[in-house]
Amino acid sequence: METIRIQVDAETAQAYEVASQEQIERLQLMLQLWSKEVTGRPQRTLEEMMEDIADQASANGLTPEVLQSILDVTFELS
Repeated sequence: METIRIQVDAETAQAYEVASQEQIERLQLMLQLWSKEVTGRPQRTLEEMMEDIADQASANGLTPEVLQSILDVTFELS
């Protein structure tokens, strides 16, 4: 991953500062998809994106057991 700096208005900057890690990751993904669309590079298939997400989750320690425990807690709270 590379780091870039972009100029935004004050309201956007403030919203980013208080955003959760999940929101920041979603924004990063949206920017990546947008940049590929703008540059004309072909977009990846859903399967390719899902494989990347699975690889990243695994690299960050998300095992099937951890995922199941998260899902169990989530559905218990519902």
